[in-house]
Amino acid sequence: MLQKELSVIFQEQTRSMHGVMVSVTRTKISPDLSICTAYLSIFPSERGQELLSNIEKSNQQIRYALGQRVRHQLRIVPELRFFIDDSLDYIDRIDELLGTKNA
Repeated sequence: MLQKELSVIFQEQTRSMHGVMVSVTRTKISPDLSICTAYLSIFPSERGQELLSNIEKSNQQIRYALGQRVRHQLRIVPELRFFIDDSLDYIDRIDELLGTKNA
């Protein structure tokens, strides 16, 4: 549920930023439900660190927006922590290396 709602929030926020896409690839929640770790896939990946720092600056607004969406399902809104999910870049790099070996 948190992954879906965070995805919608990022989709709404990046709609005005042409050529930028932020998607939530996975979320992990702590056992006491107080911390939500979200892994983000950012396109273009060259702007990943810049966008991640902007997201971290907007953490309170994002948490508030999330709270508005899940207030009837959750007792507390978890603290949000964001990380870049670079697994797609890693897969592309492996494909690139394997492709050059076979060529």
